[in-house]
Amino acid sequence: MFFLLRAAFWLTIVLALLPTGSKQPAASGPAIGEAVSAAGAAVSDMRQFCTRNPEVCEVGAQTAVMIGQRAQAGAKMLYELFSDHTATGTTGTLDSGKAASMRPSTLTPSDRAPAWRGPEKHAGKPSA
Repeated sequence: MFFLLRAAFWLTIVLALLPTGSKQPAASGPAIGEAVSAAGAAVSDMRQFCTRNPEVCEVGAQTAVMIGQRAQAGAKMLYELFSDHTATGTTGTLDSGKAASMRPSTLTPSDRAPAWRGPEKHAGKPSA
């Protein structure tokens, strides 16, 4: 949760510092130094969040632990799946005979018929 707050803070700072594209001077407002000091005060206030709301931080910590355990279990399952797959010697490749038989054919029976050939010349007859 703290990561999300930190990311939102820095995204806000970046968006605030982007130029607006207009040629008019910016309206008079707080100076950059004041904005930085206000941001620093907000960060120090967020650091004290868990002292003010210990229940929320406890639930957040339990949730983070649960997500971490699930991620570990998922990674272990994938590791075992891949290690079992490679241990059997199967690489996922097919030999050409299997690959050819597995492909659907788009040829019609007339396409598969041999091409027409003229009459064969016999060795005993001279050619004209």
